[in-house]
Amino acid sequence: MSRRIFIGDVHGHYDGLMRLVSMVSPSSSDTLHFVGDLIDRGPSSSKVVEFVRQGNHLCVLGNHEHLLLNAFPEEDPNLAAFQSWLSSGGQPTLTSYANTEALLEHVQWFKTLPFSIDLGDIFLVHAGLNPRKRLAQQKPIDFCWIRDGFHACPTPFFQDKTIITGHTITFTMPGVAPGKIVRGPGWLDVDTGAYHPKSGWLSAVDIDNDLLYQVNTQTEAERVQSLAAGIVDVEPDRIKPRRNRKRMLELNSLN
Repeated sequence: MSRRIFIGDVHGHYDGLMRLVSMVSPSSSDTLHFVGDLIDRGPSSSKVVEFVRQGNHLCVLGNHEHLLLNAFPEEDPNLAAFQSWLSSGGQPTLTSYANTEALLEHVQWFKTLPFSIDLGDIFLVHAGLNPRKRLAQQKPIDFCWIRDGFHACPTPFFQDKTIITGHTITFTMPGVAPGKIVRGPGWLDVDTGAYHPKSGWLSAVDIDNDLLYQVNTQTEAERVQSLAAGIVDVEPDRIKPRRNRKRMLELNSLN
């Protein structure tokens, strides 16, 4: 039976990703799905992107790729957007490329990535969906950047499919310990904070066999457990607004 594996935000942690893929040991009939944020903060973003690109693995656009695309609307960078990307974790990514040509090659690949992928029973998107809009009305700022407006919604966006996301590190939600994934009404968040000093966990969910594979990018720790053992359910009414309105307006102006 083929497996669908969903991998959380990698953030440039290539060595951790290779350990995780080795644990999962995908066959030729299995598919790897990435929730975006392949880049930034970690040391080896260029290698992560090349692995996903060369493997033809499915991937949606994350907010960090979105920042990079805003920084390079053409071959010459937009200086204000470029500085915003660097200050948001882009400096290690820039350092990971041997030259500008290699970076721009990956920028062109990012331009081909979708904001979402509909797999029938699963809807893959980086951050979530704005519950106040229909699917056709969603904008890049919704797909890539939304947080609490999505998580605090008490009703599922879809009645017939689960939304799988990254973007919001799970332990930042109330009552969630580092390394746990989070489930809400109609959604599953698999970003366990691979780059964050309070976590280091990088996660892969085998949705068809209810298994959770994890490695820690800061230690040698690895583990496989049932999905039920690794999930925390979060009540929407416990989600408190945290977004910086000024920052969101700045981002919206780039779309």
